Amino acid sequence: MRIAEVEAFQLAWDDDTPAKRTSFVKIVTDDGVTGYGECTPMHGGMHVLGIIANTLAQELVGKNPLDYAVLTDRLLHRYIKMGPEGNLTSALAAIDIALWDIKGKIFNQPVYQLLGGAWRTEIPFYTSLGQNAHRTVDEVVREVEKRLTRDTPSALKIRFDGDRTCIDADIANDIAKAKAVRKLVGDQFPLGFDANNGYSVAGAVKVGRTLEDLGYSWFEEPVQHYHVESMGEVARRLDILVTAGEQTYTLQGVVELIKSGVRVIQCDPIKMGGITGLMKCMAIAYAHGAEIVPHQTQPAVGHAANLHLMACKM
Repeated sequence: MRIAEVEAFQLAWDDDTPAKRTSFVKIVTDDGVTGYGECTPMHGGMHVLGIIANTLAQELVGKNPLDYAVLTDRLLHRYIKMGPEGNLTSALAAIDIALWDIKGKIFNQPVYQLLGGAWRTEIPFYTSLGQNAHRTVDEVVREVEKRLTRDTPSALKIRFDGDRTCIDADIANDIAKAKAVRKLVGDQFPLGFDANNGYSVAGAVKVGRTLEDLGYSWFEEPVQHYHVESMGEVARRLDILVTAGEQTYTLQGVVELIKSGVRVIQCDPIKMGGITGLMKCMAIAYAHGAEIVPHQTQPAVGHAANLHLMACKM
């Protein structure tokens, strides 16, 4: 069996603007087995699709699809000067997921079974409400009410999505919004707070201590992701669980986050390594007494891959 065809393409959901579409890779073997992978959603994934179509596809044709780990590692090192964090790793993640899809179809088994079996068959979900930096306190409360009615989730995360060049822009209002949401949902409902890298260390500690008092469950990406030591400092100074890693693209980056003091790592399977990469991340976290809780926003192939990974996570 050999790879016969690699196709990179986009699909539109509600918005047909190219930068709003979802991007996929389709790999077909010479005996007709087809696998699908999904790319990062950033800017429609167009930059990733270009790497796949113009560079990686020709390297895959004629190769054995079951050599997925060898193929993706060789491509990473062959083209590493494209940048080992970002577009290249996202392209390889999509390819890896497609090759796992092919493997499952060849052996007529779900991917989680090929990964060693399911530790769980049910997974609770939370709903994530973004753009709250741009809303008033009352608007945030109204949007939370609508989201809870729509999704009936097990937990809620409020994301701020502010201007990352304006650190500590409106801490007082951020805290007011966190308090209003807690008042709305009651003391027992699990809440998360995603700062989207919006604070300095001092600002993050101030917000984090308020979140602790309010009983929030986790505090996500409080400082800029590239300040790894600062992220760790915030994690060490607070009792609330600090999470990070959705913008970490390498195994080495995962190790550095854990060493800094972050105990929950949020690698994204469609940004770094696909299924193979996430399994490696889980092993690293397990060895360090940390945990992987993958970041994943896509509703189709990426979501399916993430569910298989979560099923087999200890």
